[in-house]
Amino acid sequence: MKTAKVCDVAAFQNPHGVEAKRLCDMSGASVTVMSLEEGQGLKKHTTPVDVFFYILEGKGEVVIGEETQTVEKDTLIESPKDIPHLLRNTGKKPFRFLVVKLK
Repeated sequence: MKTAKVCDVAAFQNPHGVEAKRLCDMSGASVTVMSLEEGQGLKKHTTPVDVFFYILEGKGEVVIGEETQTVEKDTLIESPKDIPHLLRNTGKKPFRFLVVKLK
């Protein structure tokens, strides 16, 4: 059995310049937890695979294509491949979410 505790996983460098920790990377999917501080956001980008985000804590905004929506804890967001998207923290507390990339 393999387990990963977020506090024990080292953050990795990413193009967004935010805290990101890869918890799992297997043949069918990868799972990363990202944390955005007040005012931080991801750069608008696309992925060549389908992705979904699961909000762990905080409040933020997600933009996928031309749609924008406010999201908070316990929300799942689907993001189809090749569609520009971003997430940003619009609250005062950390905005943490899982990024699951389906390979």
